[in-house]
Amino acid sequence: MSGHIPVLLAEVLEHLAPVQGETHLDGTFGGGGYAAAILQTGATLWAIDRDAEAIARGATLAAQFPGHLHLIQGGFGDMLSLLRARGVSQLDGVVLDLGVSSFQIDTPERGFSFRFDGPLDMRMGQHGPTAADLVATLSEAELADTIYQYGEERLSRRIAKAIVAARSEAAITTTSQLADVIRKVVPKTGNGIDPATRSFQALRIAVNDELGQIERALTQAAELLAPGGRLVVVSFHSLEDRLIKRFMTEASGRTPGPSRYDPRGLMARETPKFELLTPRAVKPTSAEANTNPRARSAKLRAMLKLEVAA
Repeated sequence: MSGHIPVLLAEVLEHLAPVQGETHLDGTFGGGGYAAAILQTGATLWAIDRDAEAIARGATLAAQFPGHLHLIQGGFGDMLSLLRARGVSQLDGVVLDLGVSSFQIDTPERGFSFRFDGPLDMRMGQHGPTAADLVATLSEAELADTIYQYGEERLSRRIAKAIVAARSEAAITTTSQLADVIRKVVPKTGNGIDPATRSFQALRIAVNDELGQIERALTQAAELLAPGGRLVVVSFHSLEDRLIKRFMTEASGRTPGPSRYDPRGLMARETPKFELLTPRAVKPTSAEANTNPRARSAKLRAMLKLEVAA
């Protein structure tokens, strides 16, 4: 689809390995880049997105693959209930692209980016509190904690203090207003990253409960996969990647055993239900990173569900 370049597409297809007759889930439909490639293999695809606009855009792709693409508006953290309500209880593969949709970033009215002046919204769906609501209502300590935890911003306290001072003068309702407040108290560095970047990331994660969605999605995807099924996840920052790495490491039994002095070492370890397909995260080639700058921070991790004797 125009305006959207799927990240690590070849690598996603390699690890997901969809074939005709299988049933897969794209939990983050977005611009439909992965979906189109999966459908071309002859597989049936269920696709979830919180954004009503993404679902509407998907109608064109659904018309190209009649009976093979089924679109659902909702959060991927609710995939189990969304699919079971439609009679789907097992999948051959699940793919999740955790990046913000290019369409959302490039639409000023959605309020995701400080590159454009727009309402301070940031909602991936179009319900619930906006980023402007959080900026207006959170205490200084809550703002600092949010920006530190989700943005990994070491100057979070300084930023929170500046936001509280600014909002006492006038409501902060646009992306430009917030970015200007942050830039006044965070010095520029030589890496070219805008001083507002981490704070905007933090607010977006908080508004959309992104980490909670990911944790629920990983657990539910593992349950939905049939033996031989694969889970492929592409993440874009360290908070996401740490969650995914820990989940897949534990699911594949790669966690270190207890100390020889620990009585738990005498207990038989549970047989792993998954095989880790990516001992190290797969990253974009330099050619892809140069062609699509949004791919630079991407990491792909994947695992395979094993046949485990009852």
